Amino acid sequence: MSSLRPLREDPPVLEEWYRRHLGPGIHDISSSGVHPYTFAEIRELCRIPAEDLDAVVMDDSVSQGGAGIRQAIADRYAGGDADRVLVTHGSSEAIALTLGTLLRAGDRVVVQQGIYHSLGHYPRAAGCELAELPAAAVHDGEIDENVLENLVTPGTTAVVVNFPHNPSGATLSPQGLKALTERTAAVGATLVWDAATAEIAHRWEVLPDPAATRGDTISYGTFSKTFGLPGLRVGWAIAPPELITAVFPLRDRTTLFLSPLVELIAERAMDHADVLIGTRAAEARCNLAHLTRWMAEHEDLVRWTPPEGGVCALPVFRGLERAADGPAAAERFCLELLSRHRTLLVPGTAFGVPYGARLGFGGPEEGFLAGLAGLSEFLRTRGAAR
Repeated sequence: MSSLRPLREDPPVLEEWYRRHLGPGIHDISSSGVHPYTFAEIRELCRIPAEDLDAVVMDDSVSQGGAGIRQAIADRYAGGDADRVLVTHGSSEAIALTLGTLLRAGDRVVVQQGIYHSLGHYPRAAGCELAELPAAAVHDGEIDENVLENLVTPGTTAVVVNFPHNPSGATLSPQGLKALTERTAAVGATLVWDAATAEIAHRWEVLPDPAATRGDTISYGTFSKTFGLPGLRVGWAIAPPELITAVFPLRDRTTLFLSPLVELIAERAMDHADVLIGTRAAEARCNLAHLTRWMAEHEDLVRWTPPEGGVCALPVFRGLERAADGPAAAERFCLELLSRHRTLLVPGTAFGVPYGARLGFGGPEEGFLAGLAGLSEFLRTRGAAR
């Protein structure tokens, strides 16, 4: 072991947090996805008989993804154009392949504040010049016009955003999306659109995928969040065909392609997306109603901005923002909650927010309510002890 070269970077806070703290018997109210389906449920809901599974030939797939799964994704998100779909091992691989290929040292890239760690990592790793889109600039469904104009300037290579935002739940209205796409087009920038939880909306209708109609846009999707299939490990990018072709040298030296068995299940899941997403979205809305009431009952101890989409929020617990060691205090808060009540949150430090924590409401109702009860008791007893 002593001969190993040191790693260039520490692991992302989010992934390391889950590695260390997520386990059996935990009330997990931290996730940014809905709770997973079992394979038996998927086979029934998506009508996958045993003979279809038995017929799969366990051969290689192809670099861009099998024709069936690509067309299923294209029909739902890319206007039917399968040539603009790349199927990957989760959206994390889609991010790595496309941004790792698109970006070069010195490129000017606008990155949304508090964004998923991979979306910020690859521009930094490429040596790009980064400009941050502040969270406060996104309000009432739109990006502040002056901020948008001053950040997305001529010479900008890419604008990287995630709506609904993980972890805050902030999103854009249709008018806000129109303003963003028009501005990026005006300066010749590529819009990089992470739509992991786009199909669960609370304030406005579900936004269309901008990559469906814009050739200079890259969008990412995944079965891990709103579909309830994180263990399938399938995601995708919708991108210009020339960019998809350009990622092949990198993919040929890493993952090559997916399993045809996995692609079959993903294709059937995509064909039944309305059922899979609709069921879990209804459950999430029920939990959000519970959470809204809970927040009102605890307004002396916590403040929040209600999420406009997705299945997570970013509450701030009173007292943490006044702590001299803000980031350490937030992590200590989450660790104490876990230790005393077996209830898991993710500290805001995983997203560059020192005073809050990610709270997810996409899980089963019973477990979610148990987690909120543990958090209530913790907040009351913690406040009384101070």
